[in-house]
Amino acid sequence: MELKSQMQYKASFVLTMVGQFMTAFTTFFGIQFIFNRINGVDDFTYGQVLLCFSVIMMSFAIGEMFGGGLAVFPDLIREGSLDRILVRPRSILPQIIMPNMDFSRLGLLLQAAIVLGIAVPVSGVIWTGKKIFVFVMMVACGSVLFFCLFLLVAAVSFFTIQNLNFLDIFTYGMRDFGKYPFSVYGDAVLRVLTFGIPLALVQYYPLLYLLDREDGIWYMVSPLLSLLFVVPSCWFYRFGLKNYKSSGS
Repeated sequence: MELKSQMQYKASFVLTMVGQFMTAFTTFFGIQFIFNRINGVDDFTYGQVLLCFSVIMMSFAIGEMFGGGLAVFPDLIREGSLDRILVRPRSILPQIIMPNMDFSRLGLLLQAAIVLGIAVPVSGVIWTGKKIFVFVMMVACGSVLFFCLFLLVAAVSFFTIQNLNFLDIFTYGMRDFGKYPFSVYGDAVLRVLTFGIPLALVQYYPLLYLLDREDGIWYMVSPLLSLLFVVPSCWFYRFGLKNYKSSGS
């Protein structure tokens, strides 16, 4: 239904999608500019960095398509609209997510697919059925992680009743960090992105498996391990909902 309503203004929808496509491509040009001057970053080649970039951008595009609409939470709370949603005999999240899905993010997904097409032949990965499956897991689990990050940021508004822009570092900031293998930022950051916000489990560790630098089973299944992040994300959301107090608007 939301796609149908967005397509009622086809020119606006197409221009927005093209804008998403072109804006995201500036990051690609930034990577291209850097590799015109150096041969590698932390022992990763141009093609391997593009592979990381495409995984994170695909994951973010899908995660934001479903989770980006949760940014309306502060407005719903301030206006009292959340009270009306709560009394309906339906699950809360679908009522908020479905009307606010942004299909213009398909432009970002298309851009990531193009970058992937550039990366595959120059990444040095010897593709097998198993490695293709691991790559699909990287994108799928990464999408879930980004959705969880949007959910966490939205759940904070149960306590603040407003949108705190600095929390965007956990969503859009993580997207920007992910354009390079997380190891380039140092061991401390890598540990945080392994045990805290486990994006390294869908980017850095399975990448080592794809490149045949590691062959342990844990590197192969690390994207699945990242799904444990769903538990604290859902718990915090439910905790906020349980302690929600109407704004009285």
